[in-house]
Amino acid sequence: MSRSCSVVPLLLLVLCGAAEFAEACSCSPEHPQQAYCNADVVIRAKVVGQKEVVTGNDAYGYPVKMIRYDVKQMKMFKGPDREIDTVFTGPSSALCGVKFESDGKKEYLITGNLDSNDTLRVSLCDYIESWEDLSMTQKKCLGQRYQMGCDCKVVRCSAIPCSISDPKECLWTDWVLEGTVQGTQAQHFTCVKRNDSSCAWYRGSTPPKREFLDIEDP
Repeated sequence: MSRSCSVVPLLLLVLCGAAEFAEACSCSPEHPQQAYCNADVVIRAKVVGQKEVVTGNDAYGYPVKMIRYDVKQMKMFKGPDREIDTVFTGPSSALCGVKFESDGKKEYLITGNLDSNDTLRVSLCDYIESWEDLSMTQKKCLGQRYQMGCDCKVVRCSAIPCSISDPKECLWTDWVLEGTVQGTQAQHFTCVKRNDSSCAWYRGSTPPKREFLDIEDP
C-alpha cells in the first residue's frame, strides 16, 4: 500500500476519534436561576486542595478516576443539612471535569448534584463562577429569590425566531442578542411567577411590587 493510501484511513480514524473526544462533554448553558433550581447544592466556597482518586471500576473493570477537591464552605444557599467539604469532578475537560484553583485564594459559586452516596459531583454542565465575577443582583438573588422562581422555567433562545410554549416560561435571549450567556438577563433578571401563574422577567434584586405580580398576560 502506498503512503498516500495509508494516510487516508489513519486520518479518518484520528478525525473520528477527535470528534468522539470533543463530543464527550456536551451540554447547553443555563441561566443562573435555572441552574440554581436544577441543582441539589449551591454554595459559596474556597478550594483548598485537590487529589486524583479512584472511585470504583467501570463495566470493563477499569478504574474510574476523578479529582477530589477539598473545599471550605463560606455559605450554603441550597443543599443538605450539613457542611460540604469535598467536591468530585471528572479528571479532564473532555469528561466534563471542572478545573478549580486550589490555593484557597479564590472564592467560587458552585452548583452541583448529589450522587447515590450523597457526594457532591460537579461538571462543566453545572453553573460554576468566580464569586467576584457575579453581579450584585446575582449574589442577592441566590437563595430565596431564585427559589421563588423555581416554578418557572427559563428557556434559552439559541437562534431567531424563538418563542415560549408555555406561560410559565421566560425566554432567555442573551446569546442571540449579545453573543454571550453572561448577558443582561443572566446578570440582572429573574424569572418571577405572577399571581395569574404566568412567569415574566423582573429586573433587580428587590422584591417585585404588587402591580407587577398582579399583571395578567393578554
